[in-house]
Amino acid sequence: MAAPGTGHEFEFTGIDGNPLPLGQYRGKPVLVVNTASQCGFTPQYAELQQLWRRYRDLGLTVIGVPSNDFGRQEPGSEDEIKEFCESKFDVDFPLTAKQKVTGEEAHPFYQWAAEQAGDAAQPRWNFHKLLIGPYGEIAGTWPSQIKPLDKSITEAIEAFTGKPD
Repeated sequence: MAAPGTGHEFEFTGIDGNPLPLGQYRGKPVLVVNTASQCGFTPQYAELQQLWRRYRDLGLTVIGVPSNDFGRQEPGSEDEIKEFCESKFDVDFPLTAKQKVTGEEAHPFYQWAAEQAGDAAQPRWNFHKLLIGPYGEIAGTWPSQIKPLDKSITEAIEAFTGKPD
């Protein structure tokens, strides 16, 4: 079987247990970020929420993908993760169920991203960012150290959405 051609061909399970197909975002950009609740980068949840609020009406979706792959920094259950994100950072963008994001057991979306964009698309730590363009292509990758409101990310998003008012 051939590897899927676009990011829209993948589906996550939402943190609430419901399907979260990326195909529902065809024609719009999606920022996919592997997250963790006990990481030095965890405060980036606040900027991810700001990014979501700023651009969602223009079509952007932010999706958080909790993962325990790095430093065991996401040990909680889905309910605990959801409660943490909502109570500490007022997160209301979509979150997936906990996923593996590296190695042979990585979620198929992350395996595809690595095949498409190589090392830059492979998370090396929590809060690695992948921008999927409107056609399902990888339109940008940023390592953990680059904050969500960094100009390089907002400019990449605005290439698809335009600038917010």
